[in-house]
Amino acid sequence: MRIGRFLLAAVISASAATAMATPQADKGKMDQFIDNLMGKMTLQEKIGQLNLPVSGEIVTGQAKSSDVAGKIRKGQVGGLFNVKGVDNIREVQKIAVEQSRLKIPLLFGMDVIHGYETVFPIPLALSCSWDMEAIKESARIAAKESSADGICWTFSPMVDICRDPRWGRMSEGGGEDPYLGSEISVAMVKGYQGDDLTDKNTIMACVKHFALYGAPEAGRDYNTVDMSHLSMFNNYFPPYKAAIDAGVGSVMTSFNVVDGIPATGNKWLMTDVLRDRWGFDGFVVTDYTAISEMIAHGMGDLQQVSAMSLSAGTDMDMVADGFLTTLEKSLKEGKVTMAEIDKACRRILEAKYKLGLFDDPYKYCDASRVKRDIFTAENRAVARKIATETFVLLKNENNLLPLQRKGKIALVGPLANTKANMPGTWSVAAAFDKYNSLYDSMKQSLAGKAEVLYAKGSNLMYDAQREAEATMFGREMRDPRSAQELLDEALNIASQADVIVAAVGESSEMSGESSSRTNLEMPDAQRDLLIALKKTGKPIVLVYFAGRSTVMTWEQENFPAILNVWFGGSEAADAICDVVFGDVSPSGKLTTTFPKNVGQIPLYYNHLNTGRPLEAGKWFSKFRSNYLDIDNEPLYPFGYGLSYTTFRYGDLQLSNNSMNENGKITASVTVTNTGNYDADEVVQMYIRDMVGSVARPVKELKGFERIHLKKGESRTVSFDITAEQLKFYNSALNWVCEPGEFEVMVGGNSRDVQTKKFSLQ
Repeated sequence: MRIGRFLLAAVISASAATAMATPQADKGKMDQFIDNLMGKMTLQEKIGQLNLPVSGEIVTGQAKSSDVAGKIRKGQVGGLFNVKGVDNIREVQKIAVEQSRLKIPLLFGMDVIHGYETVFPIPLALSCSWDMEAIKESARIAAKESSADGICWTFSPMVDICRDPRWGRMSEGGGEDPYLGSEISVAMVKGYQGDDLTDKNTIMACVKHFALYGAPEAGRDYNTVDMSHLSMFNNYFPPYKAAIDAGVGSVMTSFNVVDGIPATGNKWLMTDVLRDRWGFDGFVVTDYTAISEMIAHGMGDLQQVSAMSLSAGTDMDMVADGFLTTLEKSLKEGKVTMAEIDKACRRILEAKYKLGLFDDPYKYCDASRVKRDIFTAENRAVARKIATETFVLLKNENNLLPLQRKGKIALVGPLANTKANMPGTWSVAAAFDKYNSLYDSMKQSLAGKAEVLYAKGSNLMYDAQREAEATMFGREMRDPRSAQELLDEALNIASQADVIVAAVGESSEMSGESSSRTNLEMPDAQRDLLIALKKTGKPIVLVYFAGRSTVMTWEQENFPAILNVWFGGSEAADAICDVVFGDVSPSGKLTTTFPKNVGQIPLYYNHLNTGRPLEAGKWFSKFRSNYLDIDNEPLYPFGYGLSYTTFRYGDLQLSNNSMNENGKITASVTVTNTGNYDADEVVQMYIRDMVGSVARPVKELKGFERIHLKKGESRTVSFDITAEQLKFYNSALNWVCEPGEFEVMVGGNSRDVQTKKFSLQ
């Protein structure tokens, strides 16, 4: 895992050759097949391949009479998305390959974001494991389950870098760091696509949202993005490019503008960067109605924006019907060319060929796989183990955690007894009735050993309308009782208990798409509940649910133990019990910086220095870069996370203090488990370029390794530093390393590090 993205270049290139790029002989065969097919296609049929309509309410028995079915028969549909169920998909595919003129199979896509029925932790949580093999395995199992139910294409991974937690879709990405984000991007693509896309257990990935979607102004979803090319290439582009290098089959456009032009119609982005600079040879699909949304951006009417998108390099139109209804007219008027239509059509057909759909259109329609491959005990066990790796222990005063399985434990809070909120946002195939609530799991975990007393304590928030908006898609949890009734019940059981576990925080739909927030503190009703519980004097453990970095200053000041569990998927409840009761030591490390208040946002570790930096350890100094009302430091830094054990880092050693462009320096540190629990630690390496042709960050993650140490065990962790890891994009957007002085920093988070200097000659 410590091997950096750049050192993996050869591996990635090799895997791309097997995952997506067809061997030369096969490519010749594919080209010939598609040439023959396209030679038979009418203009309307070619345009039809570029159309990805919404499936509507297609279920078995209704497909034949639906409006979509009529379009399929006419060859006006290239694929469908979010059709669920192998029987439904078989029925629809049958229309395409048995009733249309050319019998071209359909693509079936779905938002398989972090698992299928076996749901893994939300992507932000997965990133906090820093475990690339686990992340790859989660995508592999998601591919196996979804392909068993007829799906061949997923709209994942989302790799948008986010430095502003007001944006709700932070939950779907890998955090704020481009290096870690790139490693995750590769792991997800390889997990979904495997080594052979014709394998029935693999599916095609779609990296999104290209580009810069995670940087909207004010953290408001779909909002304007404005940034320099330097920041694009150094901070935001790397995870997209890593997916391209790993052989990802498709790319999804973003909703926002890039340089003032919506991404979907941005030729510089879709052709100059994506295809010409990075060599992407898959197809580009829009996000939902992104083409028609360009009208509101002020780019013209539907015909104009559709022509603009096709000419920019966008191949497939999701839902907007712009390509289907306007491209023929635009061709006649000379606003698009036949070559552009042919190019887009070919890319869609190539994807279907690479998936093996022309050989067997029903390869994903084996009904026997549903019971055999979906939501199996094996898959659930993996999801449970991975979930335990994602939880981040933020505070543990006097080693309150882990709790012993004895006495009476009061479980309180609106997130304590809800099955539907465990999986997290964008879990569209989740089967809520199959999952445990935290209350269910705690009763099972403590059976015969301790008593669990439960009370809800409060609603999510006082405002019923706001709560309804934060608990959509079957996640509702509103209790009709008054606030006082709920509180009285909680205080009653708390008075009987030895310890209180408070399950509080966000509901799953308080983060995700169109779930931006300006106030990131604990919702009002839950805060009042916690104030009342604190007055009991009982020890309190916060089991804190969230889909983003939140403001936890008050919680940090007032409660002895805080375990951030994000949203851990279908097995979240059992995994939480594993950690709370000490079967597993927490090992997650933050991949986003936690602010002390929302006014510090955007706050991220790899920032540039100013010309007037604040002296270390100070709060305010006039005419320096700081605030009057709060210091510059985060509440919890990037890479932070406690354990039930303690780790001692020995002295940082460098094999040399200088190197040339062809050399390397090895940085080594010995880590010892000095506590009483076997546990994992994530050792992190950061580098600072002290002098550059452009301003460089104060530190950048350049390596990490997750290690397991038994109590008393020591291990030496080594990182190779090469010139490749020192490269960056300069003002001319050339990928360069510059001779000079550097600092290497190693530690358990971005703040608590040892530092050594070296030079590049």
